[in-house]
Amino acid sequence: MADKKNAFLTYKDKPLVRQGNTLYYGNMYDPFVVMLTITKSEKKGDLDVAEKVKVQLMNTDPACPPTEIIVKTAERPGLYPAMAIASTWLEKALKDADA
Repeated sequence: MADKKNAFLTYKDKPLVRQGNTLYYGNMYDPFVVMLTITKSEKKGDLDVAEKVKVQLMNTDPACPPTEIIVKTAERPGLYPAMAIASTWLEKALKDADA
């Protein structure tokens, strides 16, 4: 039971953690993660729905210079399109890092 309480939400078998308007997608122990920032949202009923999401592929190597941490960036019109590109970028970056 304690495992379920501490388990992360996942998307395509990778952790998805939210803090306010920022989501981190991927395992922090991997060479890359994706940071998604909700920059604009709209109230629909009782829910806040993301309208603009900034997507950033980030290098997690602590030795990486600060100017090289963000590898790619994009903006998408909603959370679903943002997660689609985040998943694609992360899979490719992790595959290339293993090669």
